[in-house]
Amino acid sequence: MATSERKVRVLVAKVGLDGHDVGARVIARGLLDAGMEVIYTGLRRTPEQVVRAALEEDVDVVGVSILSGAHLTLLPRLRQLLDQAGAQDIGLIAGGVIPQEDIAPLKDAGVNEIFLSGTTVLDIVQYILGRYGDRT
Repeated sequence: MATSERKVRVLVAKVGLDGHDVGARVIARGLLDAGMEVIYTGLRRTPEQVVRAALEEDVDVVGVSILSGAHLTLLPRLRQLLDQAGAQDIGLIAGGVIPQEDIAPLKDAGVNEIFLSGTTVLDIVQYILGRYGDRT
């Protein structure tokens, strides 16, 4: 649990044409079980819709589940939109089907962390709480 009274707020997002959300729902449930507040966008959201929701919900981090192969386009666009909105403090993490060779370019584009297939929910919980849990 976060050390402050305020719970960590996470927006779990599905961006683009990817229509599979089982993994996103499993992660969202695990984050809820760990005491975080979780907002789920639903399927097929645009980067603009995700950023608008992140701002409206005052989240600490946006977690994107992406299986469509469009990660090199959509994730940098999300970071760009967050930054343009003055939300540089909102973290951006992603998971799903992302090739190892795409991790460095995504991190260079401002994605804070990438969780590859096989990452446990506990690993994701620990990362989020360790990185964003001490915000007041």
